[in-house]
Amino acid sequence: MAKIGIYGSSFDPITNVHLFTASTVASRCRLEKVIFLPCSSKRKDKKMNTDDEHRWNMLTMALEEEREREIVADSFEMEQDPWKITTYETMKHFKGQYPNDDVYFIMGADLLVDIGSGKWSNGEKLVEENKFIVMARDNIDMLRTISHSPILRNNDDGTTFHLIDKGLAMEISSSYIREEFSNGGEPKYLLPNSCYYYIKEHGLYED
Repeated sequence: MAKIGIYGSSFDPITNVHLFTASTVASRCRLEKVIFLPCSSKRKDKKMNTDDEHRWNMLTMALEEEREREIVADSFEMEQDPWKITTYETMKHFKGQYPNDDVYFIMGADLLVDIGSGKWSNGEKLVEENKFIVMARDNIDMLRTISHSPILRNNDDGTTFHLIDKGLAMEISSSYIREEFSNGGEPKYLLPNSCYYYIKEHGLYED
């Protein structure tokens, strides 16, 4: 039985921190595969700064450089109706793709807070039926977050949450890189080389 991690984000753009995070989580949690899952630009609850084609192209270019572990991209959510798909349906899809494996949703502690406070559609079913790898964010106390949320606490069987509390809370974000491009900065070494030149070529994130 293998262990598969689903890493969802906008990847707008993908950064070296995303790659570092995926590699580190795979190593610490003994994952055989990490699947990068970009969300759709059609979502009404989250504004994208580039369309799906550009984000997908940059993601696949970045992962072509990854050789040490099986880290791949999947366009599943990009292809779905954004009003009919939630993380619950996404995880159901991937568990169907890997019926003999353990499938984990990789997320930051900030999302754990959101799920625990009832902000996610199908949040209780999501926690009840799935497993999660949760990375430290913004000094959030992950154990306290779980213990103070009925949704998280009452659906935790002891193996639901794998908490990673050291070494992954890094400040460089996609939004910071977008701001650097917009302000004429030079974020070349914060994202994969191929993606940097792709952004320059297509004039992405310009003010």
